[in-house]
Amino acid sequence: MEWITVIAAFLQRAILQGTPLLFGATGEIITEKSGNLNLGIPGIMYVGAISGVIGSFVYENSGADFIPIVGVLVAFVSSLIGSLLVTLIYCFLTISLRANQNVTGLALTTFGTGLGNFFGGSLIKITKSSVPFIALTDTGKAFKTALPFAKSLGWVGTLFFSYGFLVYLAVILAIVAAFVLKRTRVGLHLRAVGENPATADAAGINVTKYKYFATCIGGMIAGLGGLFFIMDYSMGIWSNNGFGDRGWLAIAIVIFAMWKPDLSIFASYLFGGLYILYNYLNTSMQMIPIIQMLPYVVTILALILISVRKKRENQPPAALGLSYFREER
Repeated sequence: MEWITVIAAFLQRAILQGTPLLFGATGEIITEKSGNLNLGIPGIMYVGAISGVIGSFVYENSGADFIPIVGVLVAFVSSLIGSLLVTLIYCFLTISLRANQNVTGLALTTFGTGLGNFFGGSLIKITKSSVPFIALTDTGKAFKTALPFAKSLGWVGTLFFSYGFLVYLAVILAIVAAFVLKRTRVGLHLRAVGENPATADAAGINVTKYKYFATCIGGMIAGLGGLFFIMDYSMGIWSNNGFGDRGWLAIAIVIFAMWKPDLSIFASYLFGGLYILYNYLNTSMQMIPIIQMLPYVVTILALILISVRKKRENQPPAALGLSYFREER
């Protein structure tokens, strides 16, 4: 039974590693379904993380007795607000002012990373810490609280019940997003806007409203990926530039999952497993970067396969990345 325990431990780590990717991918899929290509997701996830850190830092240092549920709510709401504000910048530039979506997204990633490092560095100086990071251990423990009976169930508990609430929330949001996009009128209108905004506009659908709505919701969901990585995965430890390339992996998952939120659950955990695979292989240090390239290689292969098959339901929205000019309708 030892091999089952090892596999369960590996899958548990893959799920933890894949959860921030799932938040980011779900948010980006919702955004892209409206026709907006938001390459600012890495920056938004970074802002979501630092916003949660700021909120919990203020609460933990307020002098009040720490109440776990309050600490979680403060960080959670702070992350949503920070992610929403930076997403609104993208919306205003690309939807209202019709700026180039690729350039705006890349600029937003740079801006979000710089913003996070600025506030993170400022908090480190405030604490006068001798180490280059902030430790919000009380809030981190609250986020990482697992179901109480997980340890008594062996490998089953490890694999299915040993996570904080954000892991389950990520799966729920992906399933709800898939249902809304496929089965509801709102989803139908949103897909229509992403496929042909002029036709949707002629049918009486408010294109601007749907684009703003989808992009803001997607940005807030993506921001929770950053919050999870800091508060749950890293146990409340913030260090500047410690987020890695997870934002870009989330965007890659969108392609691999063929713009389907439910499929992104499997894709995120697969990428999470590939990301940590080197820890379970007896390999040299020189091979580790090559092994870490596997998620991107898999994405390229998936993109080639999708392009060759040319099935319309597996293609991106037809108007993805294109600004809508109503006067040209």
